[in-house]
Amino acid sequence: MSASMRVMELVHFGDADTAFAPRELPRPTPGPGQVLVRVEATSVNPLDLQTRRGDYRDQVALPTVIGNDVSGVVVECGPGADDFRPGDEVWYLAPVFGQQGTYAEFHVVDQALVAPKPARLSHVEAAGLALVGVTVWEALVERARLRVGERVLVHGGAGGVGSAAIQVAGALGAEVVTTARERDHEFVTGLGADVAIDFSAGDHVPQVRALGGVDVVLDTVGGDTLSRSPEVLADRGRVVSIVDIPRPQNLLAAWGVNATYHFLFASPGRAKLTALGRLVDRGKLRPVIGSVLPLADVAQAHTLLEGGSTDEGRRRPRGKIAIAVHR
Repeated sequence: MSASMRVMELVHFGDADTAFAPRELPRPTPGPGQVLVRVEATSVNPLDLQTRRGDYRDQVALPTVIGNDVSGVVVECGPGADDFRPGDEVWYLAPVFGQQGTYAEFHVVDQALVAPKPARLSHVEAAGLALVGVTVWEALVERARLRVGERVLVHGGAGGVGSAAIQVAGALGAEVVTTARERDHEFVTGLGADVAIDFSAGDHVPQVRALGGVDVVLDTVGGDTLSRSPEVLADRGRVVSIVDIPRPQNLLAAWGVNATYHFLFASPGRAKLTALGRLVDRGKLRPVIGSVLPLADVAQAHTLLEGGSTDEGRRRPRGKIAIAVHR
């Protein structure tokens, strides 16, 4: 095995077309309790865009390799890493800061964060589910404690997090309302949404109120969408937001309905992946992969996720943008 590996390194904060450069770096060696994984696939998330733009420059020293999703094959186990063997297919969410990211041919990780890859998923699909799946599980199950028969509003149902949230909420026995552009309504109802509301056509609040309100709001948008969440909540409703909040929030309306708020930055963990894997095995959850690009085209993947493209007439794909590392 070669002692080096290909990576796409973040060398500048800023625009995607100038931020990355291909590099050859030493292949990492697993330490105690760690495994070395050949990365078959990773994916691009909004967190990656924020990191590339410099939103977290206090936590990120350049040059660096970013990325957090992995599906791949164990090639080496460090001392005491007895949960896996070389050849095992695995998937995981890597820690967000403080170590090499996943835009690379190989990655080292603590075995406690790793789970066996669901057999029903390809590597590309598993990589597209890791971060969004963990985020949704933590949001709906661990934070909101969504229950059978409750109604949940998922904002941005055609996106990576939204498309997974619709499926997980349905598997939990909830009624699912989602916001999406009209052109995506057939898509989100196909995932299991009971009601789709066109957020581009005007105010969504009266339409949600007409349904009787919701018990849980999953906010993937922020801004006014978050600010107006109390207006659609039933009494003792819960709001989970995964978006940074750049301005103060007026919580008077939330007080009026005894609302609970959770602000979520997802954390890695094997237990969440295992729970998601059970839903996959039962046919209740499958990631939506909108586009697959090679590692060398990471910059293009960022451009696509931001809503643009170098290809005329092409718009942001539904679901996730995955990177096939060895393609």
